[in-house]
Order: sequence, then C-alpha cells, then structure tokens
Amino acid sequence: MTLAPKRPAVLAGLVAAGLVLALVSMAAGRVWVPFAVWFKPADPLWPILFDLRLPRTLLAIGVGASLGMSGAAMQGYTRNPLADPGSLGVSSMAALGAVLTLYLGMGAQAPWVIAVAGMAGALAAVLLLMGLSGRSPGVVTFILAGVILNTMAGAGVALALSLAPNPWAVNEIVNWIMGSLADRSAGEVELAAPFMIIGCVTLMFITRALDALTLGETGARSLGINLTAIRWILAIGVALATGASVAVTGVIGFVGLIVPHLLRPWVGARPGGLLLPSALGGAVLVLAADIAVRLTPAANEVKLGVAMAALGGPFFLALLLRMRRRLA
Repeated sequence: MTLAPKRPAVLAGLVAAGLVLALVSMAAGRVWVPFAVWFKPADPLWPILFDLRLPRTLLAIGVGASLGMSGAAMQGYTRNPLADPGSLGVSSMAALGAVLTLYLGMGAQAPWVIAVAGMAGALAAVLLLMGLSGRSPGVVTFILAGVILNTMAGAGVALALSLAPNPWAVNEIVNWIMGSLADRSAGEVELAAPFMIIGCVTLMFITRALDALTLGETGARSLGINLTAIRWILAIGVALATGASVAVTGVIGFVGLIVPHLLRPWVGARPGGLLLPSALGGAVLVLAADIAVRLTPAANEVKLGVAMAALGGPFFLALLLRMRRRLA
C-alpha cells in the first residue's frame, strides 16, 4: 500500500530539508567554514562564505526548483512520465544557445547575452518537441523527439568545439556541457534569478489546466481550457526557468525526471498539485548533490552535471523497465 502523508507535512519536510542543506552548503567544501565565522566579518574565511558559498547555494536552490517544476509541468502537460528538460533535449538546446554566444565571443563582452541565448534555445526546443511529438504523443514518439533534439544540440556543440577560435572558448564550452555550480558569483545570481522566478511563477498559472488534461484534450476543452494558450504559457515558463538555469550552470540533467516520480506517491498524482512540491524537491536534490560533489575525495571537484547523469541514468533505465513490465 502506498503511503500518502498529508500534503502540508510533505511541503514542511521539504522546506526544512532545504534549509538544513542550505546551511550545510554554506559551510561545506575543501575548506569548512565554522558557524561561528558567519558573524565575524573580519575573519579571513568570511569572503569564502559570502563571495563563493552564498551565490553557489542560492543558484543550487534556484536551478533545482526551476528544473524540478519544469519537469513536473512537462510530464503533466504531455501525460508522459518520461518528460524532462534534460532527457528530452530542452537543456541541451539551451546549452547550444549559450555555447554559440561563447563561440562568437559575445558572452564574454555581455553576460546577459548568454542568458537570452539559453532561454531562446530552450523555447525553440519546447516548441519543436511539441511539434515533433504530435498532438497526442505516445511514449515512443516523445522519446524519439527528445533524441532528435539532443542529437541536433550535440552536433551543434561538437561543431562549435571543433571550430573554436581559441583554447578559452574550448574550455568554456566544455564547462557548459558538463554543468557545474563551482566558482559562481553574485552577478550570475542577479542575472539568472529573475528569469527563474518569472518562469516558475508562469508555470503556476497552468495548474488547473494540467489537472484538466488528465481527462484528455477533449475533456479539457469541455472545461473551458484554451489549449493553445496553455501550450504557449508552458513553453515560455519552461524556456525562462530552464534557459536561465543552463545559462549560468550548464547542463544539469535528470532533476525534472527524478523529483516528480519520487514525490508523486507522497503528494498524490494530481499534475497541478505536483508543481510546488517538485520545485522544493528539486532544490533539495541539487543542494544535496552539490554538497556531495564538493566532498568527493578527488584532486578536482566532480562536475555536478556528471554526478546527476550518474544518478539519473540508472533511474531512467529503471523507469523504462517498469513501464515495459506494465505494458507487457
């Protein structure tokens, strides 16, 4: 029997876990910052705490919330449990947009151009994904559409790498592909946070429509849902949230796939009701993963995108096998 604690208790638990992990994130790293230092501006560790750890922690929360909510919204809209910005090419297309600005040298001169290009790439990906998968996408069709987008984005990034004009551009492109929160500054928080917030707020406007779509498109229309408007709202919300995330951290996959599936047994399967818990759960997951990569005993810090791929790959495979058994 599936346990189903009351929704407020789950939300409170996620908020508490997020706060605890945020405090640990501020302290953890190659150099641990004791709690007593937090109130001593003259201490030599103070710049580490507020110039490096605080922006990294805030970005982990924002990126996790954006990707978690985007994944839940895409799964609810498509009624497809495999929908996710990372696995279906949205993050890769956003990264391609950011990479092109680095290749052309525009990103170094105007960092905001990277964010705009990332969001444009994500918007194009969502629209292409919906167009390629058709009006009533099945699992196989949706996966194939995602494979096409990932292949297109991968080919574009590979071309940019092979034609990169200098080693700096190659290094920046590689970092964007692998995804990381290391060495992020307050400027990147200020750049990405407004778009992440606007994107998540935009997605919250379609909660009723996501619930109605469980009845199918005909049933949703009978309830007065304008599906064309909902499609555009979803595309804009996912593009802003995912594109801004990728623009400052690179590709961090599988957050939007894992979190909704973990939370669905606890908060219920209602798509609209899953958006807020998925945002909180995504923040918790990315905070925990980022702390873990900082504490790995290696000469260089493991990239967060690599760690999430190592976690999400087996999860994706297990999900596919479970669906196969259910359909057999």
